[in-house]
Amino acid sequence: MKFEKIHNKGQAQIFSNRYLEFLTKTHPVVIFGMYLPVIGYMLYYSKTSLRYSYGRIAVIYLLAVLGWTLFEYIAHRFLFHWVSDHPVARKITYTMHGNHHEYPRDKQRLFMPPVPSVIISSFLFTVFYGLMRQNAFVFFPGFISGYLAYGSMHYAIHAWSPPFKWLKPLWRNHHLHHYKNEALGFGVSSTLWDRVFGTMFR
Repeated sequence: MKFEKIHNKGQAQIFSNRYLEFLTKTHPVVIFGMYLPVIGYMLYYSKTSLRYSYGRIAVIYLLAVLGWTLFEYIAHRFLFHWVSDHPVARKITYTMHGNHHEYPRDKQRLFMPPVPSVIISSFLFTVFYGLMRQNAFVFFPGFISGYLAYGSMHYAIHAWSPPFKWLKPLWRNHHLHHYKNEALGFGVSSTLWDRVFGTMFR
């Protein structure tokens, strides 16, 4: 995804149909409003109906957050930066992520929009339930909490300066990914997997 110019103002037009175009945009409040009730209910259900202990809930939840960071890295590196000469594949990649590289400060496309978000999260919950049965009612909230943390961090990196000195490495890592070398620095909410897999900026 190499562009002649990276635009720090404006936004890409992905669809000519205005209704489809509208569905490619969202605000963080909408996404939090969708998922926080689900997270709260599933954790409540796990404690009151499934009778899980606080310790069990905490362990599964934290493993799920860690799982998200790995999923984030893999998706960003291998899916969002999928390289293909096929025009359909190029269109899909641009729609998913390429437009963000061309217009990195477009605040309306820093979170995944509601419709694809619900479809993907529903699929993931089905997979989690198939693999771990009722534990999915704890794992899914942890995984989605990781996503919300990632989305918030991603939004903040593109919208603001780092509020604390200890956050500067994350800001630097992602800005270098956009403006220096998109083949490195795939972690957004964490640089853990960049360090593990050797894609960290020196």
